[in-house]
Amino acid sequence: MQCRQCGTEIADKAIVCFRCGAGTSDPVRTAAPIKPRRGLLLTAGLLVVLVLLALYMAQVSRTAARPELPLLAAGLTIGAAVVLLLLGILRRR
Repeated sequence: MQCRQCGTEIADKAIVCFRCGAGTSDPVRTAAPIKPRRGLLLTAGLLVVLVLLALYMAQVSRTAARPELPLLAAGLTIGAAVVLLLLGILRRR
């Protein structure tokens, strides 16, 4: 029998070609496709937007009649950014 890769004459019961190492038969199983990871850019962009929104809310609280509401919104936004960051870190492990 001849190797399909290099054409060298090999034994009929050979599993691989002794010269090039190519297999003599087709694989029984195919490799599982690897899913591409969701974009790191999307997560980083969302984190930046959340932090900027929190900074804006903190700035608005300085001039607001009731400063506790924008400060609460800023705190919640920072909390959401931290949770998103932690989920991103845990998902990569």
